[in-house]
Amino acid sequence: MTDRIEVAATELRPLLEEFIMWARANAPGSDPELVGPAALWHRLAFSQDLGTWKRADLRNLLLDRMPKVVEDPDAAADGMLPAVDAYLTFLSQTGRLAKGSDSLADLQAELDDVEDEFVDLMEEMLDDSEGDDEEGETGDLGDFEPFADELAELDTIRLRPDTELAEAARQAPLVAKARDLAVWVGSGRKVGEDTLLTDAEVEEALAAVGLPRPETDGPVAEAVPQLWNIWNLAVDLEFLEPGEAGTVAVQDDTAEWPFDEDEDVLDAWMLGLHSVDYGDPELEDDDLTMALAGLTRGLLVRLLLAGGSRERADLARELSEAAADLDELGSDAWEAAGDPLAPAIDWLTGYGMVELDGDTVRLTPLGTEGVVHLIDDADIEVDARPAIESMSAHELLALSAELPEEEADAEFAAWMRLREPAKAAEELLEAAAEDDSDALIRVQAASVVGTLGEAAVPAWQAALKQPSLRPYAATHLSQLEVEGAPEPTQDDTHWLILDMWTISAGLGRSEFVSSLRDIGPEMVNELLEVIWKIPHAHVEELLDLISQVHPDKQVAKAARRALFKARSV
Repeated sequence: MTDRIEVAATELRPLLEEFIMWARANAPGSDPELVGPAALWHRLAFSQDLGTWKRADLRNLLLDRMPKVVEDPDAAADGMLPAVDAYLTFLSQTGRLAKGSDSLADLQAELDDVEDEFVDLMEEMLDDSEGDDEEGETGDLGDFEPFADELAELDTIRLRPDTELAEAARQAPLVAKARDLAVWVGSGRKVGEDTLLTDAEVEEALAAVGLPRPETDGPVAEAVPQLWNIWNLAVDLEFLEPGEAGTVAVQDDTAEWPFDEDEDVLDAWMLGLHSVDYGDPELEDDDLTMALAGLTRGLLVRLLLAGGSRERADLARELSEAAADLDELGSDAWEAAGDPLAPAIDWLTGYGMVELDGDTVRLTPLGTEGVVHLIDDADIEVDARPAIESMSAHELLALSAELPEEEADAEFAAWMRLREPAKAAEELLEAAAEDDSDALIRVQAASVVGTLGEAAVPAWQAALKQPSLRPYAATHLSQLEVEGAPEPTQDDTHWLILDMWTISAGLGRSEFVSSLRDIGPEMVNELLEVIWKIPHAHVEELLDLISQVHPDKQVAKAARRALFKARSV
């Protein structure tokens, strides 16, 4: 049976690779990874022809076979049927749905018919697994979860400015190779069903990216894993995209890499960030390969925890022990790989994430940025912030809103030390004016600028022109007794109240109700008679909320009347 599976998997691989490229453009909401097991067992159990699909076979595949082989029933319940739908659509649109198959419409109708039953089966599998010992579950070497507590306890990680990171990304050799490969592919290159490229094309592609031709007695295409990794990276970077009738094509702007705009450079680099997995060792035995899965991510997280650098020998020893603990084949796999860290470090070096200094492996600033993103993708908390010297006023205000008061004060103090008070006031108020709906940013900015005294007068005077900041500017200029400054109006006071209510509402219903109780129902009623006239971004939302949550029925009724008036303006 193992041999049959290996043969079927080999037959399927080129088709699935092309489907993955197709899905990126045509079915971005589907998970192509879920198609592999379904397509494999369809080939093994129902049809020798990869393109022959019948309604009855599809039903049996999903309701009988898949419950026996699915590894993640939760993911399958959410994504298996959409993924299979996308795969069948791909077969149909590319002419691969064989003549003897049922129509795409019939197959899709069958997917609709079995959906509820399939989801029920997956949920039953989840229920059955609830009693399993969760402590016995293990991930691969790249699982960040075991390090969650250590990551949370790390000192603040300071991320470098985008200009610096973009310049480093422009120098990443692997991105340049992916560009060169995509440019060589050109427009509308036909790819094969068994192998994407012929041996002659593989040799041309190797030359295009600067890789040597391997010494091999077999097909060259089977001896160039590095080339296929670069091919996959080109797809990840969206340098390559699927075309019609089994073709792939270079994206129009690929040849322009490295791009001029820093934002475009970093956007592209982030698209390829998950290519770190391509650094994992690839061995002839698939089981041994899987025993070292995630090694590259495991290397990255250990570097971050160590402050950014470690001795290569220490990393190797720790990762080899981790591999042995996670998988009974871990030690054998480590030995078979020879030097498992070599491909990982080579790939990470090529992607600009690590550098070697003798026997020391060190994260680059770009590498630190990347690891932080990977950790965030895994929903694990780590305290990472922009470097103080590169933090914009808006970044400072947004960050400080999420920090305890003492930490926020320290961030503001460090940021202010790098600027003249007048300039700091100008930047903070300009940031506060960017979004009229963001009351918290506005209140924070006004609070900080209010501590700068007369140095902030020019910034306050400029802020008078901004409706959302005028109430704060008029109030502070009046307090500073600036000649010619306008006196705060009743409307200004009402705006300030609406800002505070907005912030209170954002803290939760109980906090909001408490803030209303603090000023009493009589005062709230008086405010409701006039506050609906203020052109505040959240006035209708706040009136609606008061009508729902205020414990005094008369106040709630007044809020509904005020809301009607606000909506009628």
